[in-house]
Amino acid sequence: MERMQTLLQVEPGDDFIITPSIQNICKRAMAYLEAGYPVHLSGPTGTGKTTLALHLAKLRSRPVMLIFGDEEFGSSDLVGSEKGVLSRRLVDNYIHSVLRTEESIIPQWVDQRLTTACRYGHTLIYDEFSRSRPEANNVLLAVLEEGLLSLPETRYRESYMQVHPEFRAVFTSNPQEYAGVYKTQDALLDRMITIHLDHHDKETEIAITQAKSGIEKKEAEKIVDIVRKLRCMHENSWPSIRASIMIARILVLQKGKARIDDSIFLETCSDILGSNGFANKDITELIRKELR
Repeated sequence: MERMQTLLQVEPGDDFIITPSIQNICKRAMAYLEAGYPVHLSGPTGTGKTTLALHLAKLRSRPVMLIFGDEEFGSSDLVGSEKGVLSRRLVDNYIHSVLRTEESIIPQWVDQRLTTACRYGHTLIYDEFSRSRPEANNVLLAVLEEGLLSLPETRYRESYMQVHPEFRAVFTSNPQEYAGVYKTQDALLDRMITIHLDHHDKETEIAITQAKSGIEKKEAEKIVDIVRKLRCMHENSWPSIRASIMIARILVLQKGKARIDDSIFLETCSDILGSNGFANKDITELIRKELR
């Protein structure tokens, strides 16, 4: 018994920004994927890892299977497991004086996303895979190296499945110092090509903020300058570009302006940028310096 999995057909978005730096990353990643190697996008939150992974999958023009890392994951959540049984009972009373009955119970196997992707050659995106326990990801070792998926013998009496030649995988992860992130085993990292991502350059962040919010470029420049200045003052690479997008979207919705005398702008910045320990007066002072 095979359960139908939800597949993604990825289409290009109008707000996906292609700049020289992003284009260079895409070119490298696609070359690795075409050569048959899995790509690992690693970097701090807000650097666009998931968005970039989906864009790479779109460039491959194959159905996409998406998995999100989870601490509760076991290998069965990737491969599959038995889910219930199929019971059959035959009653033969053709001769009224003789009653013959037969009953059989057959375990029912249900494939999970990794098995489905390997079988049909989909592009697998394993988002934040390091949030899963390392032992849950051990099944990936043979998939990425030998092109074999190990299966419990209960699955159609198969012990291994040959991985489809079009199968490709893109992994994303946050740095190990982030909460809820496990140290990835070296054997798995050794089978990937890791591209380390950092926060985008200023012009790229302005373009992304503008595209995601619809705000004017001059307004986007002011917001990005403030966010990037605050990021330089913070030890954990916070705030990310998400903060710029949030502020810009709210200003567009509330018809505010990135000015020191605009209460909507000041209150929005205080709420969004003050969530990691910065006092409102420090944020306001920073805004005054950047906008004067």
